[in-house]
Amino acid sequence: MTAYAADLHSVREAASRIAPYAHRTPVMTCATIDELAGRRLFFKCELFQKAGSFKFRGACNAVMKLPDEQAKRGVVTHSSGNHAQALALAAKLRGCQVHIVMPRTASPIKRQSVEGYGGKTYLCEPTLAARESMAAELAEQTGAVMIPPYDHPDIIAGQGTAALELLGQVDNLDAIIAPIGGGGLISGTCITGKATNPNIRVFGAEPAGADDAARSLAAGRLIPQSNPNTICDGLLAGLGELTWPIVRDHVQRIITVDDEQIIAAMRLIWKRMKLIIEPSAAVAVAAVLSDEFKSLAGLEHVGIVLSGGNADLDHLPW
Repeated sequence: MTAYAADLHSVREAASRIAPYAHRTPVMTCATIDELAGRRLFFKCELFQKAGSFKFRGACNAVMKLPDEQAKRGVVTHSSGNHAQALALAAKLRGCQVHIVMPRTASPIKRQSVEGYGGKTYLCEPTLAARESMAAELAEQTGAVMIPPYDHPDIIAGQGTAALELLGQVDNLDAIIAPIGGGGLISGTCITGKATNPNIRVFGAEPAGADDAARSLAAGRLIPQSNPNTICDGLLAGLGELTWPIVRDHVQRIITVDDEQIIAAMRLIWKRMKLIIEPSAAVAVAAVLSDEFKSLAGLEHVGIVLSGGNADLDHLPW
């Protein structure tokens, strides 16, 4: 694991670093959904994390790890939602300025949340090139430190703390499944899971309309994301240079599901478990309930990372 951007040691260091700030989120179960899946499921509830998603773990780790000199200059990033909110809160806790580039199509609710945490927002065209360009300009103008959404060693290590907690809360997991966007969460999950238990199987869940990770894994090479189209606004990014090698080497399979399956899974969790999850979290539930996953043998106990709960309550998909 030392060949990658993060390892178990850096994940454990991250866990200690963020402990005073981040929540240790609960693991919940549901007999009804177990029956539907044909196995026991353990839901790691990152919707209860600060700022509403697992993203706070990585953002907090990266911000709190900064030397004082760098922290005084502030931080900058580009994000359409959850990383933006997480970084804004982490920066507020550290007492440093934060500059967030957001696409003009970003949810007004998420923008308001960022600004509520004290973040200064800058709107750009809804393309990755525009986001990256404006963020780079801001970093140069302000001297702020760039903390990208996923392709960063401290972000990956921080996201790995969710799996570290899960493995300490549930014994004898056969597998963990997590959503894939830019790959920070799944990379941290692989690093932690495989180093803790080499026999554990790690699966990814991805929207069919944004399936670059599934296509990359099948081809054995990184295929860039292009024209994603899915309800999962948190999973539109493509894998990065640091996250791809970890996914390539340690994710056993990526299950893709369509938006109809994702919406049904989201509604099921709201209805049966009373948990408000967003579509990007529901993709992992939809994957576990798919015929493809049900056909896999030797998976009696499966951990599922419910990645976040920042759903737009004024525009629910049903």
